[in-house]
Amino acid sequence: MVAEGGVWAGRCAPSLGDIEALADAALATLPAPFEAAARGVAVQVAEMADEAMLEGVGLADPLELTGLYEGVPLTEKSGFDTPGQPDVIWLFRAAILDEWCARGDVALDALVTHVLVHELAHHLGWSDDDIATIDRWWE
Repeated sequence: MVAEGGVWAGRCAPSLGDIEALADAALATLPAPFEAAARGVAVQVAEMADEAMLEGVGLADPLELTGLYEGVPLTEKSGFDTPGQPDVIWLFRAAILDEWCARGDVALDALVTHVLVHELAHHLGWSDDDIATIDRWWE
């Protein structure tokens, strides 16, 4: 237990705005090829994925989904496409915080950056298997 006035005294769990600020900071430090691709994607932070999002990826537990890319990957876009919905990367606060707490050994900014980059890779047209060959982050 931390005595009054300790490092955690008066602190609250990171808010939606805090997660958004961490995502903004991550975007600001992306290498050039990723930064250029990220300009065309909106980043949204929500408490949890909704039912339709969960159903779309075959999950039932919203705490299992930390992020989601919604859109058409760059590898599938054409100059002949009519503009549709904007591409969006969703970050889910409750699931991110749940994973952060469960891990206990990863900084929150590193986890948010990892989730954001993973979803950005889907925007670039990479599959989960493609991402896993270059990002062994969980090890």
